[in-house]
Amino acid sequence: MGIYEELKERGLIAQVTDEDEIRELINGGGARFYIGFDPTADSLHVGHFMALCLMKRLQMAGNKPVVLVGGGTGHIGDPSGRSDMRTMMTDEVINHNCECFKKQMERFIEFGEGKAVMVNNADWLLKLNYVELLRDVGACFTVNNMLRAECYKQRMEKGLSFLEFNYMIMQAYDFWYLNTHYGCNMQFGGDDQWSNMLAGTELIRKKSGKDAYAMTITLLLNSEGKKMGKTAKGAVWLDENKTSPYEFYQYWRNVDDADVMKCIKMLTFIPLETIAEMEKWDASRINEKKEILAYELTKLVHGQEKADKAMAQAKAAFGGGGELPEVEVSVETQTIIPVLVAAKLCASNGEARRLIQQGGVSLNDSKVTDINAPVKSGDVIHKGKKQHIKVILK
Repeated sequence: MGIYEELKERGLIAQVTDEDEIRELINGGGARFYIGFDPTADSLHVGHFMALCLMKRLQMAGNKPVVLVGGGTGHIGDPSGRSDMRTMMTDEVINHNCECFKKQMERFIEFGEGKAVMVNNADWLLKLNYVELLRDVGACFTVNNMLRAECYKQRMEKGLSFLEFNYMIMQAYDFWYLNTHYGCNMQFGGDDQWSNMLAGTELIRKKSGKDAYAMTITLLLNSEGKKMGKTAKGAVWLDENKTSPYEFYQYWRNVDDADVMKCIKMLTFIPLETIAEMEKWDASRINEKKEILAYELTKLVHGQEKADKAMAQAKAAFGGGGELPEVEVSVETQTIIPVLVAAKLCASNGEARRLIQQGGVSLNDSKVTDINAPVKSGDVIHKGKKQHIKVILK
């Protein structure tokens, strides 16, 4: 089985422009492909995870990744999947976020001579002459076709700024530039990027007469409401200072039963033959599947040592022995509500109060009923059935 067939078997490929040509390129290690990441935060999150895994799979098969960080397009903001305009970022914030992305990506992708390359579209987009761009690139686009794109249609009623309207042109220009200067012949992205990707493919074919291809990957859960990477507390980050290895492990340990095998196929590097055997397991082994998923992905992002520790902490939280994750907090009043907020188990005092009143908090082995219950260093706090910490008061 070639890598293209494996991607299909894992359920990763949604749609492609020229399947026969793409299959031949990828299976032969001849794809020089790019995936773009706009630096909207100082850490990648779980929503980026599939793209990183895809790059790793393709590089292992001999293909060459071009990692594009959007220092230029980050000044504009992609309207895809958004109901309002993205907050504008300063140059300093964008540059800082790009540097953070680079450090995290180096855990997944091998960079260096003859390997992967990382580029920043600020290097060419911010130097463009507006009139030259209109004449050279704008002439290749029709407004009618652009307005038919789903990424624009969903914003037309609430208002689409002219700034955002240019995003498709900028992304298309990226592909043309990477094709011209880096020999990039293929682009990958999520389902919501299809219109932008087609624009880039057509731009290369019109301007250069070269073959260029586009392929979208099925971003797990994203196409069903962009659930991936979101919890009640916000995004699940790949930076352990934002989401600890234990929290990361628990996120995957608690995915819906119906999504477990889908996640294992798409995100882990477990061989397909092994996965086929797992699919035959009795329904009573669902928790074992979840533990495998959580461990494999935590190991991939944070390394084996931290994955081992996260798994041990998770087992301890459910009575299996071992040590719970410790969270250091500093509070003026050592009572349950400020401790819940300081430990980031609740976003506000009001949320903490409501959770206690609803019976959702336990201290050690007792349900908390008093909103002023005292907390001591070393106490174990349980939020519901899924979050358990040992609190250390400073």
